[in-house]
Amino acid sequence: MTPDDHVPDRPLLDEIERYYDAVPRSAARTEDFGPLTLFVRDGGGWPYYARPALGHGGPAATAEDVRRVLERQRELGVPEAFEWVAEQTPELRAAVEAAGLTVHEHPLLVLGPQDEAAPAPELPEPVEVRVLAPDAPELAVALAVPHLAFGDPGTAVGPTGTAELATAAAELTATGTAEQVARRIAAGTTVLAAALEDGTALCAGQHNPVGPVTEVAGVGTLPSARRRGLGLAVTAALVAHARANGVRTVFLSAADEDVARIYRRAGFRTFATALIAEPAAQQEPAAQ
Repeated sequence: MTPDDHVPDRPLLDEIERYYDAVPRSAARTEDFGPLTLFVRDGGGWPYYARPALGHGGPAATAEDVRRVLERQRELGVPEAFEWVAEQTPELRAAVEAAGLTVHEHPLLVLGPQDEAAPAPELPEPVEVRVLAPDAPELAVALAVPHLAFGDPGTAVGPTGTAELATAAAELTATGTAEQVARRIAAGTTVLAAALEDGTALCAGQHNPVGPVTEVAGVGTLPSARRRGLGLAVTAALVAHARANGVRTVFLSAADEDVARIYRRAGFRTFATALIAEPAAQQEPAAQ
C-alpha cells in the first residue's frame, strides 16, 4: 500500500506496469489468454509467470481464465504462478483465489527521480563491490549466491557458506544459465553487481533496465555472510549504476517487511504491493 493516505500513484503504477510487460520479452515468448498474458522462458534461468495483459480493455479475468492458464502451465511443465500489482489490477485476486491459488503479498518500493539515494555503506577491506563484466571470472559464483540465499530465506545468519558455492556455480554453468546472463550483460539488458572478498562472491544482485525504468532483483547474501551490510552495499551499487546510465525510476519488491526496512535505508519508499499467486503446495518464488 502507498504511504500517501493509501492513494495509488497512478502514473507510477502505469510506468511500472509497462516495465513488467516489457522486461520478460527479451528472454521469453508470450501466449495470449485474453485478460492474461503467459510468459514462457526461452532457455535457462528463472522461469516466468502469467500477468495481466497490458492495455486489456475487456472484462476482468475470471477464475475460468486463470484455470485456462494453469492448464497451459501444467502442459508446459513450468511453475503455476501469477504475478501482478494489487493497486493496478485489484480484481485479479478474487479470480486467482477462486481458482484455488494462494496469494502472497510483497512490499513494492521505489526510488524515483525526486528521491535521493542513501550513500553506500562502507565495507571493511578486503570486501569490495563491483559491477561485473560478461567475462568476469566471478560471474558464475556471483549468480550462485542468490540461489543459495533464497534456499535459506530470511535475514538471519545461516549455515550455508562458501563450501556450497562451487557446486551451485558449476550447476549454473552446466545448464547454460551463466552463459545466458553473460550475453544479457553484454547486450545491456542485465547489470550484475557483487560484493567480493578475496575473489569470492558473498552477495550479488542485478538490475534490468528498460528505457528509463529498472528493477533491482535477486539481491541475495550468502547466509553465512549476512548481517554485514552487503545487501545494502550491492543495492547502492546497482542504483548508482542505473542513475549514471540515465535510469530515472528504480524499483524492487521485498520478500517481507523486515527486508523492506533494509531497502528503506537505501532511500527506497513503499508505494504499492506486489502479489504472487501459486498453488498452496508449490514453493513461493523467491523475492529479494
